[in-house]
Amino acid sequence: MAPAIRDGVPLAPLTTLQLGGPARHLVEATEESDIAEALRWATARALPVAILGGGSNLVVADAGFDGLVLRIATRGRRFQPGGDATLVTAAAGEPWDDLVAEVVARDLAGLECLAGIPGLAGATPIQNVGAYGQEVAETIHAVRVLERASGEVRELPAEACGFGYRDSAFKRAPDRYVVLGVTFALRPGGPPALRYRELAEALAGLPNPSLADTRATVLALRARKSMVIAPADPNRRSAGSFFTNPIVAARLASEVAARAGVADAEMPRWPAGAGRVKLAAGWLIERAGIAKGMRRGAVGVSTAHALALVHHGGGTTAELVALAAEIRNRVRDRFGVTLVPEPTFLGFPPEFSWNAFAG
Repeated sequence: MAPAIRDGVPLAPLTTLQLGGPARHLVEATEESDIAEALRWATARALPVAILGGGSNLVVADAGFDGLVLRIATRGRRFQPGGDATLVTAAAGEPWDDLVAEVVARDLAGLECLAGIPGLAGATPIQNVGAYGQEVAETIHAVRVLERASGEVRELPAEACGFGYRDSAFKRAPDRYVVLGVTFALRPGGPPALRYRELAEALAGLPNPSLADTRATVLALRARKSMVIAPADPNRRSAGSFFTNPIVAARLASEVAARAGVADAEMPRWPAGAGRVKLAAGWLIERAGIAKGMRRGAVGVSTAHALALVHHGGGTTAELVALAAEIRNRVRDRFGVTLVPEPTFLGFPPEFSWNAFAG
C-alpha cells in the first residue's frame, strides 16, 4: 500500500526550534518501501523533496517548504557479535539516544560520549555527529542508502562517506542519497573515550569510570547547558549548537588570542592537523560581547550556553536568522573569524546565502 500523502502540514511542531511554515506535502515513511514510493511520487510531479528526521538540526523558512517532506520513521536494531567488534545496525528512524543507551547497557564502547543528542540514527552520518571528544565517524562501519536518481539501494563503507568535522559526502550532496540505516563497529568491554577535558575532569573522582558512568556524566553536563530536551527548560526550543567550532590556521588562532587579550594557552583551542587549530565558537561569541540570555524579542541566546540560539515562543524564523547573522557579524568584526551555522536551512529561496545575509 502506498504511503498516505498529507497536504499543508505544519512543520514547526516537527522541529525542536518550533519555527517555520508548512510543507506543501508530507509523508511519513514507516517502511523502506514507503521511501522509494514517495520519491517516485515526487519525481512524477517534479517536486523537490526534503528528508526530515527528528527535526533537531533544522531551520525551516517562515514560508515553509514548497515540495514533499519525507519524514523518516523506520525502526529496527540488529546486533552481530564477532571477534573484536560487535556490529550494531540501526534503521534510520531509530531515536539516537535510545540506541546509545542500549549499546552502553550492553557494554559496547564507541558511542557513550554521544548520549543526549536529539534526533535519529540516520542523521548521524550526514552531520558526522560529535560531542565530548567523540564522533560517529570513528565507529561507523557502513551506511545503507537509497540512491535517489537510480532507486538503487547500496551499502557504502565508511571510507566512501567522506567524513570531516561536522561534514560528510551526504551533507555535501544532500540530494543524492537517502540514508536507510547505519552500522557501527563497537568494542565489547572497551574503555570509555575520555579525550575531552571537561568530561575527563568530571569523571576524575572515579578510578575506573565505566561506559555507564560516562554516559550519565555526559547527560548531566549537557543538561547543565540545556543541551538535552526537557519540557520545563526555558531553553528547550533550540537546534543545539547553532554554529560549528571554527578551524583556522595556527597563526590566526594566535591573533585571535591577542585580540581577546589573553595568552594562547588561556584560549580554548585544539589541534586540527596540518598547522590548523579548532577554536571554541561559544568562547568567541561571549568575548564578542554576546551574553548568555541576550534576547531579541521572541528569540535569543540560551541562558546556559552561548552557542545555542533559542526561540521563546511566538517568534519567526526571520527573527532567528537575523539574530544568528548579528552574532556572526560581531564575532567576525571582533576576531576576523566567520562562524558557520550547523543546522540545515529548509525552504529558503535559492538566492539565499548565509555568508551574504546581513541580518
